[in-house]
Amino acid sequence: MPIDPHARRFLDMVAIAPSADPARMTVEERRESFVKLMALSGSQVAVGGVEDRTIPGPGGPLAIRLYRPAAGTDAAMPALVYFHGGGLVAGSLETHDALCRTLAGESGVIVIAVDYRLAPEHPFPAAIEDANAATARVMANAASLGIDPERIAVGGDSAGGTLATVVCREARGGAEPAIALQLLLCPVLDPAAETPSRQEFASGYLLDRAMMRRDLEHYGPCDPLDPRVSPLRAPDLGGMPRTIIHSAEFDPLRDEDRAYAERLLQAGVAVDHTCHPGMIHHFYGLTGIVPAARTSLAAICRALGDALS
Repeated sequence: MPIDPHARRFLDMVAIAPSADPARMTVEERRESFVKLMALSGSQVAVGGVEDRTIPGPGGPLAIRLYRPAAGTDAAMPALVYFHGGGLVAGSLETHDALCRTLAGESGVIVIAVDYRLAPEHPFPAAIEDANAATARVMANAASLGIDPERIAVGGDSAGGTLATVVCREARGGAEPAIALQLLLCPVLDPAAETPSRQEFASGYLLDRAMMRRDLEHYGPCDPLDPRVSPLRAPDLGGMPRTIIHSAEFDPLRDEDRAYAERLLQAGVAVDHTCHPGMIHHFYGLTGIVPAARTSLAAICRALGDALS
């Protein structure tokens, strides 16, 4: 189908707005731009409570934020450990506050957002170390958090999706209980790819090729073929948890997301993959201006809640 008209209007506005060259964008410009983008996430969904905490991390104290659904009970609840997008150089608890509130409020799942270290101040693999540490901490302290240890998911959007699936792969065969589910929203899975979608949507579709290359430069030094950078390049995907992947029709990452779903299926992993027609990368964060994106995000929340029920 054609691109959603509201998404098209948004891209047209982005095209005419003055902005830095993605190929030369400084970290500060990238972060400022991302804050403005995330402001389009729409109104906040009511939740039962929000709590900021600090946990020990590999590089020092690590901030997390817990979102409890409004319809909480005294019984242990399912949870989602969540890593924000932003190319691993931008994003924070604040940029993704509205999205995490929606995920918690509309899924009935406790969401734990993780403020992992960003590059270039903390280059590869600092973000992965923080993601692993936060996930392990939540799983080890599930009871005190009111969480059912058998129903803990790990998820993220864009580069946060990279972190989520790396955490799941590295956790295979570890201590029980295992991660129950991974939720990936337009995840970056192969920065070295030259797929048709990366070529067709190389520029003018929000996530420009030049921007992705610049983010990777800031994230390094690292090998783009390393499975911790390109999870699609992992030689073995067996033993991964049940997976929910949401991609977008007009996203340069579309083809690698589909390829990842296919590889997981081949490895015997249960996979639910939805490619949202007419949508662009980051549609889940554009709910304030793209009505169809709001409908899609509501469906994502329902699927998350159902998968962990």
